[in-house]
Parts: sequence; structure tokens; C-alpha cells
Amino acid sequence: MSEGRLAIVLHSHMPYVEGFGTWPFGEEWLFEAAATVYAPLLKVLDGPGGERVTLSVTPVLADQLGAVGVHERLLSFLRDLRVTTHALDAEGCRTTGEPALGDEVERAGQDYADAADALEALGDGGLARALLRHAAWTSSATHAVLPLVATDAGVRLQLRAGIEAHRARRGDLGWGGGFWLPECAHAPWLHPLLEEAGVHATCVDLTDVLPGHRTPLATSDGPLLVPLDRATIELVWSPGGYPAAAAYRDSHRRTTHHHNPWANDGAVYDRDRAREQAAADARDFVQRVQQRTDDGSLSVCALDTELLGHHWYEGLDWLSAVLQESERAGLEILPLDAAAHAVAPAKAPDDLPPTSWGEPRTLWTWDGPQVADLAFSTRDAELRTLTAALAGTVDHRAVRELLALQSSDWAFLATRDISGPYPLERATAHLAALDAALASPGSTEPELRALAPFADPAMLLVP
Repeated sequence: MSEGRLAIVLHSHMPYVEGFGTWPFGEEWLFEAAATVYAPLLKVLDGPGGERVTLSVTPVLADQLGAVGVHERLLSFLRDLRVTTHALDAEGCRTTGEPALGDEVERAGQDYADAADALEALGDGGLARALLRHAAWTSSATHAVLPLVATDAGVRLQLRAGIEAHRARRGDLGWGGGFWLPECAHAPWLHPLLEEAGVHATCVDLTDVLPGHRTPLATSDGPLLVPLDRATIELVWSPGGYPAAAAYRDSHRRTTHHHNPWANDGAVYDRDRAREQAAADARDFVQRVQQRTDDGSLSVCALDTELLGHHWYEGLDWLSAVLQESERAGLEILPLDAAAHAVAPAKAPDDLPPTSWGEPRTLWTWDGPQVADLAFSTRDAELRTLTAALAGTVDHRAVRELLALQSSDWAFLATRDISGPYPLERATAHLAALDAALASPGSTEPELRALAPFADPAMLLVP
């Protein structure tokens, strides 16, 4: 039995996409994640050892998965579009003399048919309920980078709207105070606000501030800060990490209809070969974590849930194998709340700078010169909304547009330059809609019909 402990944290998030764009954006983005990540993830979480995984689901993701009509649209996307496009590509491969590629495309199409069957069995709203049953941790309403929010009132709005939604949806399962800081963006001035909202523990990336430090940090006026173990994370999530292995599916090389029948080494993808690689990588991962924690320390491996299944097709195979291998090898995997409190904390330094898990591990991804205009306009919009709230002229439509504008996704996608004009178009549209709502409060119903149903203008006013 290893003396150390491992916490695996999966952070699940999707920006609000209903009615905004078409493939590869819009709701199809959400539907792809539902089919390739969230539905198959439930099998792992409901299987042996699944209770040891810490799952975070953002309120905005839950908003969308539980929205009226989304269930029917999701099933139609999977059965009428995805199954059909796989059949078309399979036929095209065979017509051009590549029957092995055609067979692989056809096999992969069954993934979507299986996902549709599993989601139909869950029923309307069932995917959200099933995920939230496992999601002990939550986040802010729309995944705002909280250190960049301009006012305490704005932070309170993000926290309260998100946490109240999570509590309501979890019902009797409750919430123990685990909170994922969006983008792991942390600054000490947030501590009293987090404590006020009921947050007891959160994750931070202090790799560049306290190199090698993995002991939880007790703050004097806020939650327990649990450092991520960057070295362990990079076994999975880095250019040379496990997903780069030759046998795994190449997520970049695509057929006419955007399917992926090739392996990273250029061969036709072989599912059995890839699963053998996933099992080997799971054994390697467990062994490396055991070596890293043989002094009784804690390793926190936090990943975006969407990496597993979508960006790394075999990621859920790997996760399932890690849970099994850890049991065999004697590595203790614990939910993060239990793991963090099983280690005596150190005192948090008083002078921690703002940090994130971006590159670099500052707030630059969200406020650097490449997105400075967006950062300033978002803060200005918040201040104007708060001024209107103090005058009693803010309605639910304005609050929802502000929350949508504050999403971290727009600056992230713009900085990474991976989505063309989409993120800045989204931010510009939300800013214009907010201005219209402030100019004519109460004139129309919120267009963001499923977003932040628990948000209320009064949250901006009550300390």
C-alpha cells in the first residue's frame, strides 16, 4: 500500500451555446460533448471506483443539459446527423478503395448510436440529473475569471447564482463547499467572498509561485487552497503526454464529414490496439504517482472532463483502467474533499500573487494586450450594470447578458486563436444585448432563456 494519496478532479464546462452559431459551434458543440464525453463518463462513474473521482459541473453546463427541448434536439443530432454522416463517409472510403477505413468509420458511428440509446434511457433532463448526482463540486454561474471581475457585487452575483443553482439541482445530496475556481484563477482578495458564499475548498495552480509545493494551504479568511500537481497533470495533458502515443486516434486528421479513422502513426485506427495502450498508460501513471507520493503526500491531477473522450478518444478507457490499476497496486484514490483534509495543511503565504492554470500561469490569457479591449469593456459593462441596479433599473435580461459576457471562454478562445472570429463575435453580441437591456429595462423577456435561472438583480445589491 502506497503511503500517498491521489485525487482525480474532472472539471466539466461548456459555454452557453444555444442559438449561437452552427457546427462546429452552437449546440452541436454541446451535443458532441454529451455523446463522446458525458454519457460514456457516467459508465465510469457508476462503475468500480467511480465514487473516488471528484466531478465538478459548472452551472452553465447544467443549465443547458437541463434546458427545455434539448433532449429531443440532442437525440436528433445523434441519430439523424451523426449516424448518417458516418454512413456517408464509410461508403465514400469503400468507393475510393479504402475498405479498412470504411469499416473503422462505420464502427465509430456506432458510438453515436449507443450514446443516443443511453441518453434516451435517461429521459428528458436525465443527463443533467445523472451528472449532478456525481458532481460534489460546482463553480461560478458562467465561468467568469473571478479576479478580473470589477466589484465585490459582481463576484457575489457569479457565486450566488451558480451555487444556488447547484444546491437546488442536487437537492438532498447537498453541497459540501467544494468550488472550482474558473481557470483556477485565484487572488487572495477573493477569500472573504468565497467564505461568505460557503466555499470551503478550491484548487489553485501555484507551480510557478511555490515550485513543488503540494500541501493544502489554510487561509486566514477563506477556503482551503489545494495545489494542483502540475507534473502529474502533464503526464496526461501536455504535447508529449499519453494522448500522443502512436496507437491512439488522431483527433486532427479528418474525413469529409469530420470523422477520425486514423491513428496518430497514420495507420487505420485499431480500437483494440488503442485500448491496450490505454491500459499500459494507466499502469505507468499509477506507478509514477506512487513514486511521487511515497512520502505520504497528496497529488491532485485535475483535467478538463472534455479532454477525456472528445480530444482524447481513449481518455475514459484510461481513467477506468487507472481506477482498476490503483486498486491492484495499492494507490489510494480519494475524493478531493477527503484527500485534502487527510493532510495537515500549511499556512498560506500572505503575499500570493494572482495565478491561474493558463499559459503563463498568470491572468495574461484573459487580460493580456491581445484581449485587453474585451477585458476593459466587460469591467465597464459590470460597473454600468451595478450603477443601474442601485437605481432600480436592472431586469433579469440585463443580469443574464452580463453573466454571459463575463464567461472566461471568449478571451481564452481569442487568445488561443482556435475559433476564428466566433469568441469576439459572441462577446460583442452579449455586450450589445446588455446595453439594450439597460436602455429599456423590462421591455422584453431574456433571450438567454436557459442561462442562470437562479440569477436575480437583487444579488447585486445584498451584501
